[in-house]
Amino acid sequence: MLYSSQALRARQGYTGRFAPSPSGPLHDGSLVAAMASFLDARAHQGRWLLRIEDIDTPRAVAGADRLIMGQLQALGMHWDGEPVWQSRRHALYQSVFDALNAQGCVYGCGCTRQEIGQRAYPGTCRNGVRPGRPVRAWRWRVPEGMVHFHDRWLGPQQQNVANTVGDFIVKRADGLWAYQFVVVIDDWKQEITDIVRGADLLDSTARQRLLAGRLGAPCPDVMHVPLVLDEHGHKLSKQNHAPALDGSDPLRTLDRAWRRLGFESLPGAENIEAFWKAALPQWAARFNI
Repeated sequence: MLYSSQALRARQGYTGRFAPSPSGPLHDGSLVAAMASFLDARAHQGRWLLRIEDIDTPRAVAGADRLIMGQLQALGMHWDGEPVWQSRRHALYQSVFDALNAQGCVYGCGCTRQEIGQRAYPGTCRNGVRPGRPVRAWRWRVPEGMVHFHDRWLGPQQQNVANTVGDFIVKRADGLWAYQFVVVIDDWKQEITDIVRGADLLDSTARQRLLAGRLGAPCPDVMHVPLVLDEHGHKLSKQNHAPALDGSDPLRTLDRAWRRLGFESLPGAENIEAFWKAALPQWAARFNI
């Protein structure tokens, strides 16, 4: 059963979050997602939390978390409360995993990535790993059926996770927790009511909602904003060596992200404070907040 976040929001108000991976500094693409989530939280007079998603430790770059925090603050984007680092929450993830394992909801898998390819996982190891095969990863048993949800930017969405993804990994072959697992736990424990992020994560939403429902956690409302693409039509990303934000002209940097969200430049925004003061009512009006 999937639970909405309406009751949670009624009790505590809006809580959003920005959750960058510290694999490098923020770039124009990640700023668009940060700006949208920040504006949505402030337009709702809600809280905006910062979570450093450093669970994939081989990809984390030393000092990148502090660099990202400095970039946000230099652009006038101040978070509420203390930031959370996923790398400090292993005990929490283990306790949830142990509970699911005790209920028979997860199982060991001996399949290699090459054997599966790009297909949905066919459930090869659901009834046990083949003889002679070690357990390489742990998967969650995905229930059958269509998942429906409404995206505040893109409208009605649906996905049959069992058919398109299959039983997905919650603990990787290298022993690290999988993103799809920890993000659900973090949103649950941080009482996130609304997620605003890039459209590249739209495909993850249905599986995250299924897992949240199994844990008895509310499913946050979602908004997936357009991606920033390079001249070849590829998503700007740290893996594609996207340049870091230009910190020499913060207003120009903010204006560029604002226009990529579909707005016109803000006349009279002569400083950072004026920019946010002018942007907030326009965001609120666009989304009937």
